Amino acid sequence: MSLPRYKITMLALTLGAASAIVGCSSNPKKQVVDTGPQSSEQVYIQKAEKALERGQYVEAAKNLEAIDTYFPTGDYATQAQLELMYVKFQQKDYEGVVALSERFIRSNPEHPQAEYAYYVRGVANMEQNYHTMLRYTSLKQAHRDVSYLKVAYQNFVDFIRRYPSSTYAVDAAQRMQFIGQELAEAEMNAARFNLKRKAWVAALERGQWVVEHYPKTPQIPEALATIAYSYGKLGDQASAQQYIEVLKLNYPHLVKANGEVNLRAARSEESFLNRATLGIFGREAKTNLDQDTATQEAPKRSLSNRLSFGLLDRPSQD
Repeated sequence: MSLPRYKITMLALTLGAASAIVGCSSNPKKQVVDTGPQSSEQVYIQKAEKALERGQYVEAAKNLEAIDTYFPTGDYATQAQLELMYVKFQQKDYEGVVALSERFIRSNPEHPQAEYAYYVRGVANMEQNYHTMLRYTSLKQAHRDVSYLKVAYQNFVDFIRRYPSSTYAVDAAQRMQFIGQELAEAEMNAARFNLKRKAWVAALERGQWVVEHYPKTPQIPEALATIAYSYGKLGDQASAQQYIEVLKLNYPHLVKANGEVNLRAARSEESFLNRATLGIFGREAKTNLDQDTATQEAPKRSLSNRLSFGLLDRPSQD
């Protein structure tokens, strides 16, 4: 029994299309053959330096990576690796910065510039937590994932433990202080959620964690108020009263006239307009100092100034 003509036509078209697809997929891709270095190590580093001066980070990365690949033990190998960390940072490739810094630490643990690798690793991990569109709003990053901040905090702890007298130590300590505030805010945000769902024990533990681990952060008043309030809800009036006495002594405005905790006064919440517009409107007024500083014409910077993000060898200005 023969097939109808239209079925034969459809079968032929289907087989033809399938053959074409298989034929295309079976064609071998053109392989890119590495022909080795196209210039000397010195020429590569010179090209990288010129590209850095012009802000051409793609071109700089290409030449620095060539040195790292073809001259791993050359005279400019270490310099290329350090500058490549800087270039990747400028390209916002923070994962690449972390990978490069950790490789440098493993390969050169006693190198004089190892402290820079430890420092920049923490900075890159810190930036990964803010590398989203949220950084352009006034919404609190601490109310989102703070995993990279925790890693960065430990990076800076390790750095300061190894290099307490480093030029980067003051900046690292300031970053740790800022991260501590962010982590404390993340804990208190979880505590507020637990209070809403009447999970008193969970809210109490969050407040105690802040008091114990972040005692110098602005979240301490709210943490103490949360602990006192939670103890009261759990029926432990003796413990609640102890914390209320602490509040009366240090933050009297957080205790009402009847002796109850004023949780609303302890919270610093954004305005309704700020929350409704995802932090775009209703921001707090800020000075234009940072913007004016950033828009000033920058003088030519040295290598150490670039690598240290402006901390070292600052150029003189009129």
